[in-house]
Amino acid sequence: MAEKHVVSGLLMPKATAVWMIENTLLTFGQIADFTGLHEIEIQALADEEVGRGIVGRNPVENHELTQDELDKATADSNYRMKMARTDLPTVKLRAKGPRYTPVSKRADKPDAIAYILKHHPEISDAQICKLVGTTKPTIDAVRTRSHPNSANLRPRHPVDLGLCTYAELEGALKKGLKAAGKDTSEIEAQKQKMYESQEKDESADNSSGFDFSNFVNKTGTDNNSGE
Repeated sequence: MAEKHVVSGLLMPKATAVWMIENTLLTFGQIADFTGLHEIEIQALADEEVGRGIVGRNPVENHELTQDELDKATADSNYRMKMARTDLPTVKLRAKGPRYTPVSKRADKPDAIAYILKHHPEISDAQICKLVGTTKPTIDAVRTRSHPNSANLRPRHPVDLGLCTYAELEGALKKGLKAAGKDTSEIEAQKQKMYESQEKDESADNSSGFDFSNFVNKTGTDNNSGE
């Protein structure tokens, strides 16, 4: 199997992807290959399911791609673009250790946890910890409504919040479904359902608030309808 060419060191991959979607005839596969994003993320950006308001960044003007490479890729949908040489140091990704979340996004974690618990109960608490960068006590607090901000929780997609990628969420879902004994066809069906229902689910969440009924029975702690 041919090894996929992954570009490292792109300063703003999502902004670059948005520019390519809006200004070129490149395929989603070509854009995903150059930016290092998942092809599903490119589709979501094109459909404006995520990344609303991102301003496109021209990689040619920013010396990350040559016009010649762009022209070759436009003429041949199978061509994979190579990043222009740069004197800037390569961006290094941290391979180990807990996920770092910017301070501005830390308050969004409970909402992301709520979304995963509601829509993807197959994903284990350990996987949620990795996806969101949280702890099991926080997950338990969201699940049992003992979290200090429970009254204001609103399930929001973790990818839309920038806490993980579609590829990471898909990987966690695969692991959860396999652990539950699902076969390959069921896993693929669940993955497709996950992406197709995202926009409808988020619209319903925004209008109706957080419905805990889908998972609260797991704990056996909430049978009180008078709250």
